[in-house]
Amino acid sequence: MPVSTAEIVREYAPLGSGGDIGGVTYDGRDVWAAAGSRVIALDPASGEIVRSLDCAAHAGTAFDGKHLYQIVEARIDKIDPATGDVLASIPAPGQGGDSGLTWAEGSLWVGHYRERKIYQIDPNNGAVLRTIESNRYVTGVTWMDGELWHGTWEGDESELRRIDAHTGEVRERLAMPAGTNVSGLEYDGADLFYCGGGPTGKIRAVRAPRRAAG
Repeated sequence: MPVSTAEIVREYAPLGSGGDIGGVTYDGRDVWAAAGSRVIALDPASGEIVRSLDCAAHAGTAFDGKHLYQIVEARIDKIDPATGDVLASIPAPGQGGDSGLTWAEGSLWVGHYRERKIYQIDPNNGAVLRTIESNRYVTGVTWMDGELWHGTWEGDESELRRIDAHTGEVRERLAMPAGTNVSGLEYDGADLFYCGGGPTGKIRAVRAPRRAAG
C-alpha cells in the first residue's frame, strides 16, 4: 500500500474569530467552512473571507451543486447559501458523533468519528443506505475521480486515505506532517484537497495525487 508525505500547497489562517474549523466543502469557486456559529466562504485565490452565514456549524459541510448541508450536533441541516436559511433537517446517522460530510452520486456520505465508519445516506430522510468500516477515526470524507477518501486524526497524527468504497480496504495514504491535523476534507475537482485544521482555525490546501492517464 503506497504511503507518501502530503504536500501542503497553501495555508489559510486563522479564519474567523479563532474558532475551530469543523468541516469544509467547495462549490467550484469558494471554499466553505464550518466555524462554530457561522459557515464562512473563502476565496482560495485571495485568501479572503467573502461570505459569512449566521447558522450553527459544528462538523462536516457539503455542497450538492445548489445547497449546503451542515452537521449540527445530531442533525444535518440543508441550507440556502444565498440567505443562510435552513430549508430542511434530517437526523445524522452518528447521533451526534458525526464528523465528515460530502455529496456524491445523489447521496450524502457521513463520517462517524469514533466509530470509525462512513455512511451513505438518503439526503431526503437520513436513511442509511450503506455502511463502510474504517480502521481509523474518520474526520473528513470526499470523493476524487470516483474513489472515496477520508481524513484521519488520532493523537498527533493525521492522514488522508483512499479506501475501497465497498470493503473499506486502505488503498493509499498521504501522511500529514506531525501536529497537522485534519478536521474536514474536500476535493476541488482538479488537483487539490482542502483540509480543515480543527482548533487552529486554519484551512490547508494539499496536493492531490496524480492519476495515470487511462
